[in-house]
Amino acid sequence: MRLILVTFFLCFTYTFGAKVNDETCEVCVKFVRRFENSLEDAAKGNMDKISDAFKKFCLTAKGKDERFCYYVGGLKTSATYIVNELAKPVSWGMPAEKVCEKLKAKDSQICDLKYEKSVDFSTVKFDKLKVKELKKILENWGEVCRGCTEKSEFIRLVKELLPKYEPEAAKKRKDEL
Repeated sequence: MRLILVTFFLCFTYTFGAKVNDETCEVCVKFVRRFENSLEDAAKGNMDKISDAFKKFCLTAKGKDERFCYYVGGLKTSATYIVNELAKPVSWGMPAEKVCEKLKAKDSQICDLKYEKSVDFSTVKFDKLKVKELKKILENWGEVCRGCTEKSEFIRLVKELLPKYEPEAAKKRKDEL
């Protein structure tokens, strides 16, 4: 019986006692900070205005940020709606970490979101990347390689589009050659 109680206590403290920070809840903390910084002074104390502003802010979100908005209920397609759990603490001026702790208590998958590591285009060796990573780069740029079957075709297209999407990195690569 003691073993069961100790196990339950440890599981409970692990689940609900974990601190939320930039590493443990990366997408939530960074997105909430950006959202708080984008709020106008007139909206900061009003929950309804904060909720509306959050929904508008979510319209421009992409990738993991869009997924976060989906989990919280900031999108029309969201299955759940816990925007008020975000709006209330934000209206009080609560820090992003604490807001995310409250959201995590409602939906634990919010803190499972992580940003993908960004590629340093000025130094990366494209031939060392996997085809999946090359496809992801093109997808992030909004491009598609139609008819590409070989890795070399993906590499050629990424190098071709590099000056358009990453001009600084393309310039550095050109200078090194």
